[in-house]
Amino acid sequence: MLKDGEAGAPRNVLELVRMLRPELRKSDRKVADALLENPHRILNSTVLETAEIAAVSQPTVIRFCSAIGCDGFQNFKIRLAQSLALGTPATQSAISEEDSPAEIAVKIFDYTLTSLDWARHKLDIEQINTAVDVILEARSMEIFGFGASAIVAQDLQQKFPLLGIPCHASTDSHQQLMAASMMRRGDVAVAISNTGTTLSIIELARLAREQGAKVISITGEMHTALVDYSDVVINVETLENTELFTPTTSRIAALVTVDILSTLVARRLGRAHNQRLIRMKRYLSQMRKNGMF
Repeated sequence: MLKDGEAGAPRNVLELVRMLRPELRKSDRKVADALLENPHRILNSTVLETAEIAAVSQPTVIRFCSAIGCDGFQNFKIRLAQSLALGTPATQSAISEEDSPAEIAVKIFDYTLTSLDWARHKLDIEQINTAVDVILEARSMEIFGFGASAIVAQDLQQKFPLLGIPCHASTDSHQQLMAASMMRRGDVAVAISNTGTTLSIIELARLAREQGAKVISITGEMHTALVDYSDVVINVETLENTELFTPTTSRIAALVTVDILSTLVARRLGRAHNQRLIRMKRYLSQMRKNGMF
């Protein structure tokens, strides 16, 4: 059983309870259900009040806290407060037909904040640093993505030419296939797929690697064929998102990860290059002020 703080366990205590619920004792599950149904009410309750809400004994509440890895009820409430500060969990963020526009807005913000926090703590910085090393040695980059991942690919393409690294991100499947087949040693392919199961992306990664290029994958799944054809895997894991109306948090998390990657590359390029970036941004600012765009 994963407890808070153990490897692989979520840092958000509400998500931890959701994950552990099937393994809890029957009476402990009553506390878990009361918590997930109304976490704000539990946050403002004493041990006695929590026991009454869940229809269990006070010792059961204390045992529940221990079962999820908390050092007593007060420690549990501190962690609950931290979780609520990040937004309500996925189980509380499903959008229904009865929700008002204000409720929908709150749920989308809450779900996105919680999912981004999840992705932040799942991100492997060593893989990010390895990707930076590979990119800095690249002769050129080809970036592949479809659907929502194509938006991330376009954002990556917008950033890296500013860093002096030639790159291209075609949205045409024929152009992508031609680009992958023409890659060679010294080139880098970036394959973006949240599921890691998009067959076209897997084939492009396989083909690019076959030509001698290095492959960096950005994906939310670590056990797919895409990973098998990758030299570097940047795992951007977000919360399970199967509801019809839930926001595309995977794309938002991938865009944030691309920002991290480009920032680290820029920092490694040194002061002289960054001075050129500052000068370029100053020119853009002047053109905006002059009404040129």
